[in-house]
Amino acid sequence: MTLYLIRRLGGAAGVLLAVCAITFTIFYLLPADPAAAACGKTCTPERQALVRHMMGLDQPVWRQFTDYLTGIFTGRDLGSGPHALHCGFPCLGYSYENSLPVWNQLTDRMPVSASLAAGAAVLWLAIGLGAGVTAALRKGTLTDRGLMVGAVATASLPVYFTAVMLIWGVVRIAGILPYPSYVPLTDDPPHWASNLLLPWIALALLYAAMYARQSRSSMIEAMTHAYIRTARAKGLPERTVIVKHGLRSGMTPVLTLFGMDLGGLLAGAVITESIFGTPGVGQLFYDALRRSDQPVILGVTLLAAFFIVGANLVVDLLYAVIDPRVRY
Repeated sequence: MTLYLIRRLGGAAGVLLAVCAITFTIFYLLPADPAAAACGKTCTPERQALVRHMMGLDQPVWRQFTDYLTGIFTGRDLGSGPHALHCGFPCLGYSYENSLPVWNQLTDRMPVSASLAAGAAVLWLAIGLGAGVTAALRKGTLTDRGLMVGAVATASLPVYFTAVMLIWGVVRIAGILPYPSYVPLTDDPPHWASNLLLPWIALALLYAAMYARQSRSSMIEAMTHAYIRTARAKGLPERTVIVKHGLRSGMTPVLTLFGMDLGGLLAGAVITESIFGTPGVGQLFYDALRRSDQPVILGVTLLAAFFIVGANLVVDLLYAVIDPRVRY
């Protein structure tokens, strides 16, 4: 297990390094001048040259990349002389738009995206797994067909359409909830939940449909295995057969899907956060794209890659817990 973990950690580090290199190269090849964007429209050539030196853009691209990687782990100094600016660990650079450290902006937004991802994940797992397992146990019946038709119909709805319809129906027409406005969990837990309820539902409806279909097919396959017949022959209660033997075996593909989806959501749900005005990482990424704020875009990209790779690593380690056959 230790050797396996070391190999997986090495592979994860390689993936993150590749993502960083590719993203950095793309930004380097863009026609836009980062120094001009950071300096402003009324910037003099002398001031622009100073900004270029401060940002390290007068160095070869390989040196810029190595300095960026070194800064992530140890911090770095931007520029030299009396105008030098120290960027502490972990240094992801400074935003061109507001001159704030990218890392600080990410950490400020992370609780919002984590709240959105965690609540939506609980909802879509409960709805998706419940519908999928129910449909699998009633295969071929009207219940099975009805649940799968509903799953296909829900999966066909784009998240931006669902979000707009929820705002129009729940907020404007029914007036059941106010328009979402994020409140920190520590300040007011009830308002925190009520303001995130609509974004949770918008995301959960989309993901629950996919999980219902995946869990149904996995559960149907698991219930046909010989160990299920053996468990029933031993006289075990049907609930024990379904939950302990069938569900644990059939959830391996669902767990893989869950790791990828949760990792992506932790890095920000761009469309959902933009529609509901939730100040998470996704909205930060959207604003950075509109303004060509390259350090922020690169920082969010690395954060997204880190969460996705990390979630997949955790999922791989959990396989042995859920399905004992994996240990062999």
